[in-house]
Amino acid sequence: MLSVLIVLAGGLVRVTGSGLGCPVWPGCDVDSFAPTPELGIHGVIEWVNRLFTGVLVVAVGWAIVAARLQKPRNRGLTRLAWSQFWLVVANAVAGGISVLVKLNPWVVALHFTLAIALLTTTTLTWHRARQPAIAPPSPSRPARALAWALAACTLVLILVGTLVTGSGPHSGDSADVPRMSFNWEHVTIVHAVLGSVTLLIALALWVVLRGDPAGRLARRRVSFFVVVVLLQGAVGTIQALTSLPAALVAIHLLGSALVWIGALRVLLDTNPALFRGKPVAAVAVPVNTVGAR
Repeated sequence: MLSVLIVLAGGLVRVTGSGLGCPVWPGCDVDSFAPTPELGIHGVIEWVNRLFTGVLVVAVGWAIVAARLQKPRNRGLTRLAWSQFWLVVANAVAGGISVLVKLNPWVVALHFTLAIALLTTTTLTWHRARQPAIAPPSPSRPARALAWALAACTLVLILVGTLVTGSGPHSGDSADVPRMSFNWEHVTIVHAVLGSVTLLIALALWVVLRGDPAGRLARRRVSFFVVVVLLQGAVGTIQALTSLPAALVAIHLLGSALVWIGALRVLLDTNPALFRGKPVAAVAVPVNTVGAR
């Protein structure tokens, strides 16, 4: 949940024009670690976003401790929890660099991509922690292949979305913020086509899973994914036709996080053997034979 909220918080920083609310990093001003009255509301918004990263670090630390306390020891779960920590650190550094380079769109795109990577590890951690001792039966091979195709297409869709944001107008950006050199209309069309292809793959997967007794859970995941993609497409279309209102931009950004989590859940539930830990071998307890006859 917190990894989704940090994506939304970063989006609110951008759509309110607060990306440079704190003009330096890691402090908010040259002579102050916290925002000063001269920085106004934009400094406060950016500072709160940075503080929220600290809350996320605490949550990740708790996840690491919880993973280490698992009995028997689950090394894969511990590694996933630690990967969250390092991704939070890397994303904080990328956010700082984006401030230092005056919101260079490539660095901002990297900042968002690292947030998507964090969503990936948190989803995998959640899935790994809830895995049953015995893996459920797997759906058919065509279903598993379509799930991989769906995840790959969704990832490309999200990455192209960063090019759309970096190339064209963006709610909250001033004219001084640099843009990517792509043609915004062309990139937007590519993004829309990828969204349509993603939806078609999801519908095909739903049809394949419909007659598969082992695909009931995965089919429910696909149904949820289709609904989210349709809503996300509607929001994206409306915002493009209404000059990118800030509220819709923030909702669209939140939707991208939910779409990616949905694609991962579909992949994991269609391929239940993925990311399973190795079975823990029973440890033989030596028998004390002292005095035995």
